[in-house]
Amino acid sequence: MCPHDSRRGPGPRVDGSGYRGPVSTPGTLPVFAAPSTVEPGLDPAWVAHVVEVALDEDLGPAPGRDVTTQATIPASATGTADLVARADGVVAGLVVVEEVLRQVAGRLGLPEPEVVFHAQDGAPVTTGQVLAALSGRTQVLLVGERTLLNLASRASGVATAAAAWSRELAGTGAQVLDTRKTTPGLRALQKYAVRAGGGTNKRMGLYDVAMIKDNHVVAAGSVRAAIEAVRATFPDVLVQVEADTTAQALEAIGAGADFLLLDNMPTPVLAATVTAVREREGRDGVPAHVELEATGNLTLDRAREVAGTGVDYLSVGALTHSAPILDLALDLRPA
Repeated sequence: MCPHDSRRGPGPRVDGSGYRGPVSTPGTLPVFAAPSTVEPGLDPAWVAHVVEVALDEDLGPAPGRDVTTQATIPASATGTADLVARADGVVAGLVVVEEVLRQVAGRLGLPEPEVVFHAQDGAPVTTGQVLAALSGRTQVLLVGERTLLNLASRASGVATAAAAWSRELAGTGAQVLDTRKTTPGLRALQKYAVRAGGGTNKRMGLYDVAMIKDNHVVAAGSVRAAIEAVRATFPDVLVQVEADTTAQALEAIGAGADFLLLDNMPTPVLAATVTAVREREGRDGVPAHVELEATGNLTLDRAREVAGTGVDYLSVGALTHSAPILDLALDLRPA
């Protein structure tokens, strides 16, 4: 998925102005009709598959078992548990909660618990805030606890990181992009979490945008040969070319690149490259606007400096490969 693909959707604003209104009465916790307004949302079939794999991992092959919970808590026991934020951040992954409980209930042959959401994916949350209340058979709540926390905490950590970059870039005209440096099997969730935090998705995989790097150039013989090979084989995809120098950038757009990845350039070189590319736009077959992405050694304290060079995007692998989880907990209310 390229950054300007209409399927990506803008995601809700970090300040909350993009959320549907709560349906609660004054003086109570807000209640939301759905756990998310992030677009595009997650594919329900994908969520079901990921949850199934995660439960198999925790319980053993279906139906599996929780030897502690099933030994100490009667199947008839009921209770309510609160999903609580233990740190400030941006929440994401609430969309998996109901699916986890549905599958656990099915494995145990028990009724599915009810979930009342007090927050939505993409919302800023504070320490101690109740995000959802889960009511039903206690066995189902406790068996599903770790799986739903693992998924939601990891997604919330990514959303929190993306939100920090989005805030830093506000007003610059540049957007933060994710990369393919995701946890295997969780790419859709992590890229969804980037959107929830106000970031932007780049390509989803190797299949939707061509990325010509130095090894491809070596194998093809030249930048132009690599671009022409992609155009001939996959004419429907955009072509991005990696450039380490201004000369490489100009060569790539002259050869027909739609999009440039400007890798590890010091700020002065990056600024000069952006200027040189912009001067060539709309001339000699170069597109009217070549999208420019800065990457490599980007840190939050340099974000505005890099954005000031005029690039369209800053791609940050750390959004998904290094974001710490947002600490969430499931607290069973006393009987």
